[in-house]
Amino acid sequence: MGLFSNKPAAPAASDLRRERRALLLLREDRLRELGGLTLEMYRRDHFNETLIVERCAELVAIEARASEIEALLQGARGLRRRGNSICVCGAPILMGARFCPSCGRNLIDETAAVEAEA
Repeated sequence: MGLFSNKPAAPAASDLRRERRALLLLREDRLRELGGLTLEMYRRDHFNETLIVERCAELVAIEARASEIEALLQGARGLRRRGNSICVCGAPILMGARFCPSCGRNLIDETAAVEAEA
């Protein structure tokens, strides 16, 4: 590789796994905080929708980066590792979700149907 190459060096797999692990821990913390925040808003009868939306957007961004890292680790291109990180309706799907958060579509039945066709 030349001294003035434009292509950046690919991160090591161990660095990617470490980042993924840190992101998943951060995701769990943010989910707990979101639950606590929602509960406190309910208790005080003061619901702030914009704050909830901001926290959810942060969670989706963490999920997207974790999916990207997973795709890099598996040698795939892009975020669509198995074609199901984005629902048919266009909404991002969180890891471990059984239903689409936007349209309510059952994701488990669709995954089984796609695997049966293959």
